[in-house]
Amino acid sequence: MFKPRKCPIKWVLCLAILCGLSVVGMTLQAQDVQVHHLKVDHLQYPALQMVNGYPVGGYAIGTGQRVLIANTQPAFGWELSGARMGIMQSAYRIMVSQNRDSLTKGVGGIWDSGKMESEESTTVLYQGIPLETNSNYFWQVMVWDDQGRPSSWSAISNFWTADSLSDYNTSAYPLQKTDEMPKSLTKVDDVVRIDFGKASFGQLRLTLAASKDGDTITVRLGEAVNPDGSINRDPGGTIRYAKYQVPLMRGRHTYRLQLSPNQRNTGPQAIKMPDYIGEVMPFRYGEVTGHVGELKKDDFVRSTVHYPFDDFASDFESSDSILNAVWELCKYSIKATSFAGIYVDGDRERIPYEADAYINQLCHYGVDKEYSMARRSHEYLLHHATWPTEWILQSVLMAYHDYLYTGDIRSARHYYEDLKAKLLLPLRENNGLISTKTEKQNKQLMQAIHFQGDALRDIVDWPHTGGFGMVGNGETDGFVFTTYNAVVNAFHYKALRDMEKLAVALGNHDDAAHFSIKADETYKAFQSLLWDKRKRVFRDGIDTDHASLHTNMMALAFGLVPEKETRHVMDFIRSRGVACSVYGSQFLLDATYTAGDANYGLSLLTSQGDRSWYNMIRAGSTITMEAWDNKYKPNQDWNHAWGAVPANAIPRKLMGVEPLEPGWRTFRVRPQIGSLEWATIKVPTLKGSVDLSCRQGQGTYSMHLTIPPNTQAYIEIPVQAIPNPQVTVNGRKVDFELDHGFIRLSAMGSGTYDIEVMK
Repeated sequence: MFKPRKCPIKWVLCLAILCGLSVVGMTLQAQDVQVHHLKVDHLQYPALQMVNGYPVGGYAIGTGQRVLIANTQPAFGWELSGARMGIMQSAYRIMVSQNRDSLTKGVGGIWDSGKMESEESTTVLYQGIPLETNSNYFWQVMVWDDQGRPSSWSAISNFWTADSLSDYNTSAYPLQKTDEMPKSLTKVDDVVRIDFGKASFGQLRLTLAASKDGDTITVRLGEAVNPDGSINRDPGGTIRYAKYQVPLMRGRHTYRLQLSPNQRNTGPQAIKMPDYIGEVMPFRYGEVTGHVGELKKDDFVRSTVHYPFDDFASDFESSDSILNAVWELCKYSIKATSFAGIYVDGDRERIPYEADAYINQLCHYGVDKEYSMARRSHEYLLHHATWPTEWILQSVLMAYHDYLYTGDIRSARHYYEDLKAKLLLPLRENNGLISTKTEKQNKQLMQAIHFQGDALRDIVDWPHTGGFGMVGNGETDGFVFTTYNAVVNAFHYKALRDMEKLAVALGNHDDAAHFSIKADETYKAFQSLLWDKRKRVFRDGIDTDHASLHTNMMALAFGLVPEKETRHVMDFIRSRGVACSVYGSQFLLDATYTAGDANYGLSLLTSQGDRSWYNMIRAGSTITMEAWDNKYKPNQDWNHAWGAVPANAIPRKLMGVEPLEPGWRTFRVRPQIGSLEWATIKVPTLKGSVDLSCRQGQGTYSMHLTIPPNTQAYIEIPVQAIPNPQVTVNGRKVDFELDHGFIRLSAMGSGTYDIEVMK
């Protein structure tokens, strides 16, 4: 058999030069690192253009809606791929031009960064000549790996600048429409019933035939049905139902149903639907009465409105079918409730609230590689604050998580003074706690936090029974409101710690030291003033002996419980059950997994009781509800993202994939799957997907993990049930540390790993 001679690489390079080929391109033939998924200001589709909500295909015309970059220094980012283990970026080179052809010739007429020694790949700020407004720019990037080997140039990406540029702006997508046909169509007597399978915020188009002008049909839309399958015309609360009369023209025509605006959710504080979209309502079911002739499924089209969403960015499946259904419910809820482009509190008001936005932010990060909607919502709320004390403090938590997940400090820098005001330091007393009851609220504070009302009010959870400060059977577990609210101060402590990290990242070290001192004071106050030594739990306030679920789960979730007391606090938390709202479940699950109680966490996620996510499915909703059930909140709606907590709890806590350093430079993998036989997940990050599968049996535990390039993972494996464990990684025995029932492995670079633990 003929065998070709191996040609030395230097001769290949010489031949390439003689033939006018790209040396860099030829060099990569022997390399495995590649650059893809280019982003501008963290948007993966910075050149996206739409017309009336539909992405443009073919020739991109100048009308419609498009992504516009309004920063004088936009941030460039990209992802790496490659087969070699442990790939890290050591340098990059970016070229920007106003002409695509110049890049293909190796010329960056606007900016050529040259080779920059850096691992940064998510937020590289533009450093070229000033960008022009209303202009199209093309760019590409190449990188060098940790062994000094270059990649080829990436594919060319482009972006458009806005009609004005400034030092800082949040770039965002236009809203999108996706057309969907019914999953089923049935006819009962003279009523045609359609079911789209899931509810969404959308509009309806009908293609109908009429033999004469003047025929009229009746169209009903709704979120709920009666036991006989008919639309529930009086569903109660804010569950939606609507009826419309449609006059027909002779012949066959397509009609778009013009939806009536709701007076409450289109009020002064509500987020309005843009004109290019029009009004929407949430519905799953439709009924048509009065039509003569046959109707087919493709005669009905629902135009679902949502923020651009990658349905394939995340995935989860496990050995528990209920948990799988809960995941699908919550993941879909994040897409469905993105219809306004800013996080809102469901359909009743369509008003942004910090508590809703914080949970929505974490959930969005868990199910899609999308960060602009969370940032846009957070920044909107900075200047449109709402009334609950704790929710003001959550603005700082949102700012920190934005930085942690993106590695981009620009937002925190721009809004730094606003964030400092959200700490509510003017409400502090000498005892290290803050209070809204000591006459320290004033106009200056309200202006600083951008709150239009007269005073803040503590909330703890919602709804209450009997109004503020009243003990009852609402969702507060009987919390006793006193001068010093333990829940408020738990949030105050967490905000101080997060603000300290932001200040360090910004180089504001004096501020960081100040925040650290204040946080230490609050920590000490919790232990000395709020700890019940006899019951070994935290009290709701200084002037009460009552201890609630909320006080203790917030304290545990936010790091206020000393390690030696974790078991006692967790015992109390378990004893209270789900004595909180769907909002409170965020902190209940965070606390539970912080304590390492994986089986209790799993029992909460898979519960079939009436205070569970499964109950939302059983009740007939396909988007998470505002409350566990209609009986717990009579005016609730069926489309509240703050009820979608498992969308972040499953990736962050049950599967344990969380960033440790900003921008996912390092992250932790600490699965706590409890009694599940197996579970597998795909977690999106700006640096690429983390793929994790766990399986456990009698005396064994196996993990299959893929770590994206330019990151490192710290792996912790629960081994309480495996005595004298041994660990192999890709078939080789490795050393490890054993700490509190978890095996800790040394940091691992990119690649795919099969990890086995056995006795």
